[in-house]
Amino acid sequence: MFGRKDVAVRMPLLGGVIAMSVVSACGGITSSSDRVFFDGQFFRAKAKPVDKKKMPTEFTVVVNGVSASLDGAREAGRYEGTKFCINNFGSSSIVWKVGPDTEPQNLRISDDKLTFAGTCQRP
Repeated sequence: MFGRKDVAVRMPLLGGVIAMSVVSACGGITSSSDRVFFDGQFFRAKAKPVDKKKMPTEFTVVVNGVSASLDGAREAGRYEGTKFCINNFGSSSIVWKVGPDTEPQNLRISDDKLTFAGTCQRP
């Protein structure tokens, strides 16, 4: 089926593809020097669209570790929401349903996670 010559040619190609995959995967890792701290804490936060097809501008942000600092978690959520809107719609303007300026008693906190909901405003 394959001769020695075919294997000799394909092995370096396969090795090159694997090496490039490993290097490109490292691009998604955030180094500790690139982390943004809020109120002296690092918060894991993620923004994502509620329904990418029907309403792509509506999103939620989940901030983990809110018990470390409510103020820090609020600012981490604001930062993540702003990043989401700029990256997807080119604007930092957000109308928050529940956001960083919401009264503390009205915030959505469960299992040490703070959840915001907002809508990106298109430029």
